[in-house]
Amino acid sequence: MAKERRGFFQRFLDMIERTGNRLPHPITLFAMLAGIVLVLSALISWTGVTVEHPGEEGEMVSVQNLLNAEGVEYIFTSMVDNFIGFAPLGVVLATMLGIGLAERTGLISAVLRGFVLSVPQKLITGGLIFAGIMSSVASDAGYVVLPPLGAVIFAALGRHPLAGLAAAFAGVSAGFSANLFLSATDPMLGELTINAAAIIDEGYAETMNIAMNYYFIVASVFLLTIVGSIVTEKVVEPRLGTYEGDYKEDLNGLEPIERKGIIWAVTAMGLGFVGAVLLVALPNAPLRGDEGDTVQQIIQSPFMASLVPIIALLFFIPGLVYGIVTKNITNDKDVAHQLSDTMASMGMFIVLAFTAGQFVAYFSESNMGLVLGVYGAEFLEAANLTGIPLILGFIVVAGFINLFVGSASAKWAMMAPVFVPIMMQLGYSPEMTQMAYRIADSTTNIITPLMTYFAVIIAFAQKYDKNMGIGTMISVMFPFTVWFSIAWTIMLIIWMLLGLPLGPGSPIEYTG
Repeated sequence: MAKERRGFFQRFLDMIERTGNRLPHPITLFAMLAGIVLVLSALISWTGVTVEHPGEEGEMVSVQNLLNAEGVEYIFTSMVDNFIGFAPLGVVLATMLGIGLAERTGLISAVLRGFVLSVPQKLITGGLIFAGIMSSVASDAGYVVLPPLGAVIFAALGRHPLAGLAAAFAGVSAGFSANLFLSATDPMLGELTINAAAIIDEGYAETMNIAMNYYFIVASVFLLTIVGSIVTEKVVEPRLGTYEGDYKEDLNGLEPIERKGIIWAVTAMGLGFVGAVLLVALPNAPLRGDEGDTVQQIIQSPFMASLVPIIALLFFIPGLVYGIVTKNITNDKDVAHQLSDTMASMGMFIVLAFTAGQFVAYFSESNMGLVLGVYGAEFLEAANLTGIPLILGFIVVAGFINLFVGSASAKWAMMAPVFVPIMMQLGYSPEMTQMAYRIADSTTNIITPLMTYFAVIIAFAQKYDKNMGIGTMISVMFPFTVWFSIAWTIMLIIWMLLGLPLGPGSPIEYTG
């Protein structure tokens, strides 16, 4: 590969890398933010600032001092509850019990390999990107499986292996918030959004569900697959040129036992899916609502409130079946060990949940989110920044923050209590704000060195180009960020103009 030119863009990326590396660990960052909230709550409360509650006419709200006697008592007595009550904690751990078993038995890896290897050569680029997008149902498994597999496939077909790696990475990471199914991302972000919406309107928050972006993310799969294929074949691959390395690859298909395991696992998932549908579809079904018409009885139902355990079971059962068929599970002890290993891998998230839980709770208890939401809405209204320019501005801000803070849940835990109330004040639903955030977060994942798996992707790439570095990797991935951002944002704008729901019972606008 030609020597990199250190122009303005490269210097800009170097600045991002240096700045990002100076930021503390997210765990430390949330602890610092919690401390800042405590200090600000005292300072602002002393000013006597008050605002009218947007959801309660005539009710005035002020910032509560969390460093006075009552506040200090709250800090110590609520600490455990703040940790346990951190919205994503339970839902993520419960979801990962199912997804983790499917991953550790080898089911997810086998399904991804089988799908990509079965796609005709003319459609291999699109198939690889589609598989990458769909891999988000398994959380981070796609990062480990698909980029090296994409490189192997392209090399075996005589194409540049780094183009295959880039296409897979784009699908897995830049398309992380698109899927045909609900994944762990939906409850993780959704619970934070619901909590943030409750700052303004508790009644509205109670009507929300974690499938709030489902219709949009399903449509996004097809858009990103097409755009990603075009960018790979028309931009990235020509730029990389002909591969001149010595590394060649041979494709290895699925073993017979893996094929058998997949067949049984898919059968089990199909039966599980039918069982889940019957719990809500039939009249008088146990998880069906009892108010309104048929649609309302499904949307506002115990079924929608039970999506987390349903998702967990729809992965747990096929994972268990696959493990038994392939002999990766021979007894209950194997299941227990694999579930324990899954929870052990979540250790960092659990510690993060403790400090993030304190920050979110302090921010809510102090009323700072409500006050900031009112003033922020007034500022944006005064600046006449509404409608499409407002959404575009929010996407740019969220994408910029993502260059420095890689974790989607960590960023949203910080941003949701601020931006969701502001956007609600300006007439946009929490569901809409979350979807705009997901677009910004996903599309910029692949160009930030601070993304958790970025170093892993570079390590995979160095197998084919020993000189591969951060700047080169970002330059390869940047076209995906640009075109994914443009196409996905245009799609969101069209969705807005048509007034289509983003998911079940999830409108574009908030009317209060």
